[in-house]
Parts: sequence; C-alpha cells; structure tokens
Amino acid sequence: MSKPEVVVVTGASAGVGRATVREFAKHRAHIGLIARDREALEAASKEVEALGGKGIVCVADVANAEEIEAAATAIEARFGPIDIWINNAMATVVSPVKRVTAEEVKRVTEVTYLGAVYGTLAALKRMLPRDYGTIVQVGSALAYRSIPLQAPYCGAKFAMRGFTDSLRSELEHDRSRVHLTMVQLPAVNTPQFEWCRTRMPQQPQPVPPIFQPEVAARAIVWASHHRRRELWVGGSTAVAIVANKIAPGLIDRYLAATAYRSQESALPVRSDRADNLWSPVAGAHKAHGRFDDRATASSPELWLATHRNWLALAALCIVSALGLRQLKKPGGFQL
Repeated sequence: MSKPEVVVVTGASAGVGRATVREFAKHRAHIGLIARDREALEAASKEVEALGGKGIVCVADVANAEEIEAAATAIEARFGPIDIWINNAMATVVSPVKRVTAEEVKRVTEVTYLGAVYGTLAALKRMLPRDYGTIVQVGSALAYRSIPLQAPYCGAKFAMRGFTDSLRSELEHDRSRVHLTMVQLPAVNTPQFEWCRTRMPQQPQPVPPIFQPEVAARAIVWASHHRRRELWVGGSTAVAIVANKIAPGLIDRYLAATAYRSQESALPVRSDRADNLWSPVAGAHKAHGRFDDRATASSPELWLATHRNWLALAALCIVSALGLRQLKKPGGFQL
C-alpha cells in the first residue's frame, strides 16, 4: 500500500479550502488544515476523518510568516514530509478605492498575496532539499482582469501571479523537480460574500456565472497531480483572460457599466454585519455560500482542459484514419 499524500491547505475552514480538504480526504490524504478559527478547523478535521483521511488542526494567520512556519513544522512532525502545499487563503474589501483605507489595503495584501508568499517559502524550505513536491497557488480570473470594487484583492492576485512566474523560472534554472502551478478560478459560491468587508449598500454577490466550490476543489486536486503550468477553471475565466488580452479598453468600459450592479444582490447590508478582515467570524463555516440555486456543479471547459491530451490523441487518430481512407481511393492524394 502506497504512503498517503501529505497535503497542506490554507484557508481550510470554509469555501474553496473546505471543499478542497474534502476532495483530498476522499483520496485518504493526511492533511494539514490552516486557518484562524479553531472550531471551524476542528469541524473540517472531523470531515477529513469521516472521509477516510487524517487531519491536523493548525491555527495560524497566513499573514504571519512565523505562524505559517510553525504550522509547517507541526504538520511534518505529525505526518512526515509535505508532498503538496495549497495556498488558498484570501481576504477582500468590496468598495470603491476612494473609500478604502490604507490599513484595509495592507491587510488584504498581507493575507491574499503575502500569505501565499509565506506559504510558498515554508513549502520550498522543505521541498527543495528533497527535490520533490508541488505548490498550488489558488488564483482567479481577476489575476488577469481586474474589476471595480475589489482593487486590493485584484492587486494581490496580480502580485501572486507575478511572484509565481518569477519563481517558476528560477526553479527551471535550477533544474528543480519541485513543481509550481496556478489555478485560476471563476466566481464561486462560498461564504466569502457573507463575511467580507463591504462599503456598498447591498449584500455582495459573485459575478455570474457562479460555480460550486467542488468544481474548484476538483481542479485544485487535479493540478496537484499533473505538471500543468496553469489551469483555467470555467469558460468565464477563459473568456475574461483572453478578452482582456484582445481588447482591455473595451472591457474597462463594459465593467464600468455592469460590474457595480453585478456584484450587489437585492438584499441590503445589515447594520450589525460582521466581517472577517481582522478576525474570523463566529458561527458555522461551510464550503457553500447562499447561492446554491444559481451555482453550477460542473464545468465543460474544465473537463476539456483536463482531458486535452486525450482529445489531441483522438483528433490525431481521426485525421490519420481520414488520411488512410483517402490514400486507399483511386489516385490517392494529389499534390
């Protein structure tokens, strides 16, 4: 029997992180769960055990490099060498830039960008001497195409992509077998929209089309086991990235006209609404948000992206068969 994989997931208590933990647990992985809320992590760890895996709870703020290093040490002490590290934790503020404070921009950057940097450094410290391991950066279509009302978050995702590309080249230069990949996500139905900080009058919502977190989780697990440079999840992600390369000015104007409305639901923001920018929000942490009735559980684009080698082989077989058929006709091919 092969040794179970040792996996680390940041932001493991809810949303995409929680769904990713479940997906790895189905493969009986040993999982280090990192987030700030112990109660939520304990609940996630119980789910891991119920699905056949093993979990260790590591309460840490990803914006604190020392806490991340301590968590990595504890995980390896319990389970052995880390095989896969998933940088997934994030924070955001839904607000026009003119109403965002410097402290808020700093915090979003520290969590979403520096959190991934600190996680990567902790993983590299352990993986490089062994010349083995995979680091997955959970990105977003917003790492290529920014939208209004989420400038700090978009900036952090752009920074994550820049950092990742630089490091990838360095690993290539050193001929390292440590693999680095980035998974670019679409809008996902997570509790993020219930507890992110907002200065808008209506409750935040993901920009449609919306995908269930299990779609993202399957993509992350797939990317962990295939040496793909980058994986785009959902047709909307592909459209956003490609369209921005072709006509960024046109996309600017389109988003100016539509992105405010598409990020606000019909529900007003409650006066007592809590947010998780500085500390976790008490209560049940789930993988899903409140948009189950509008979210899809599958992605044809993801299926195509993860089966492209087989599709290329099938296309080659079809072309070859057609070519042989043509050769068998009287006269064959004419030059």
